[in-house]
Amino acid sequence: MNLIGDKFIQGYFKLIEPLIEWFVKSGVHPNVVTWAGLFFTLVAANFFRLGSFFFGGIFLVIAGTCDMIDGQVARKTGKKSKFGAFFDSVIDRYSDIIIFLGIAVYFDKLYIHVLIILAITGSLLTSYTRARAGALGIDCIVGLMQRPERITYIAGAAIADGLLGWLIKALFGVENLLIIAVLWFVAIVSHITVLQRIIYVKRELESIDNE
Repeated sequence: MNLIGDKFIQGYFKLIEPLIEWFVKSGVHPNVVTWAGLFFTLVAANFFRLGSFFFGGIFLVIAGTCDMIDGQVARKTGKKSKFGAFFDSVIDRYSDIIIFLGIAVYFDKLYIHVLIILAITGSLLTSYTRARAGALGIDCIVGLMQRPERITYIAGAAIADGLLGWLIKALFGVENLLIIAVLWFVAIVSHITVLQRIIYVKRELESIDNE
């Protein structure tokens, strides 16, 4: 179960399929695509830092697309490797932190900084629980909020805030309400995901022990 929907994910893959094929035909190394994703993440974070959430959201979509593409390029070019998967995972963690830091620099309220810390912690622990489960021989991909969900919701909220932030502020009297709301959402649901993974791993290990 995820918070995006398989149809949405499959539809987006179909949309970017020509881009994937272009990278494959051009002979672009998948690690280059991974580095490009990090670069666009830095650009997005800089826009967030400046309060330009619309452009930050757009560049975050581009960065997320690079993250989806690099694995596809690696498979289709026969350059898939354990190191490539490891490298991609490490860069993803840097990207996660950079995005939240960009948002943190913009806001000057303590409670938002606390939310961001909770969101970062939940995001990193979501990845850690999967990696630790993998070391135990368990493929732990369960949970409501994995990385694609985080990127989608943060980017969507940022774009919507850039387009409709003035209207929402006029209606509710709160600036950047959508950004604050998505921080609450990510902070809460990412920790729920961690809990889901802990329970899943516990059950899997008990099942193995009972065999």
